[in-house]
Amino acid sequence: MKRFIVAISLVLALPLSVLAADGSKIGSVDIQKVLSQSDAGKEAKDQLMQKATKYEAEKAAKEAELLKLKGELESQGTALLNESARSAKDRDYQKGMKDYQRFLKDAQDDLQLKNAEYTNKILDEIGKVVQEFGRKSGYTAIFGRETMVYIDPSADVTDAVLKAFNESRKK
Repeated sequence: MKRFIVAISLVLALPLSVLAADGSKIGSVDIQKVLSQSDAGKEAKDQLMQKATKYEAEKAAKEAELLKLKGELESQGTALLNESARSAKDRDYQKGMKDYQRFLKDAQDDLQLKNAEYTNKILDEIGKVVQEFGRKSGYTAIFGRETMVYIDPSADVTDAVLKAFNESRKK
């Protein structure tokens, strides 16, 4: 498998060497860095954190309610409650546990969905800024650093793209 990856990398590098030989300008960009350090990325992270904090508060309230129900079941036990009352309280507790577990899954799903939504929106915007940056700066190609086997650090345009992206959102 490793040999296959190296072979594919070499095959993909051949057109790059031809581009570089004719004086073409090639760059790379660290999309993750732009995503995490851009104003838009920070705003999205803050919004997700606010949503997560809200879910944490709801989770704590539901846990407290469940602990109260469990405490009542244990303290009243079989001595104080008749069979039907104990059975009703036990059903309430079991229903509460199912609701709690459903809430946790729904909250996790919602956070993952929002994260993907925010990320995809920002990635689309970054892609447009990278294209515009490449055209204006005279680049023949700009590659994502995540997919490169090697590129000279001087070809890294991440900071310039980050700056251009933040500026594009202020317009």
